[in-house]
Amino acid sequence: MSNLVSEFNAYRARMNDVILSKNNLVMKRLWNLDTNTYEEGALDKKTKEMLGLVASMVLRCDDCIRYHLGKCQELGVNTEQVYEIFAVANIVGGTIVIPHTRRAAEYWEALREA
Repeated sequence: MSNLVSEFNAYRARMNDVILSKNNLVMKRLWNLDTNTYEEGALDKKTKEMLGLVASMVLRCDDCIRYHLGKCQELGVNTEQVYEIFAVANIVGGTIVIPHTRRAAEYWEALREA
C-alpha cells in the first residue's frame, strides 16, 4: 500500500481511537450519526460516498476528501467517475477547489497503486 494511503489510514484510526476513548457522549453520537448517514437507504452507499466526496471538496477538507476517495474505491467507483465527481465539485465550489483537486488526484493515484 502506498505510504500516502497507509499513513493517512493509520493516523486517522489512531486519532479516532484517542478521541473516542475520552467517552464524550456528543462526540460518540456524532460518530454514530456520521456512520448511519452513509448506510444503505433510499440512496445506495456508493451514491452517498460520491455525494460526500463532492461536499468535502467544496468545503475544502483534504482529510474528508481522502476518506471519501477511499470509500469510493472500495465501492467500485472508477477513475472516469472520480473525475466527473471532481468536475462537479469544481463547478459548484469554483476555482478555489483546484488545489484540493490536485491533492485528490494524487491520492486517487496512490489508492489505485495500492
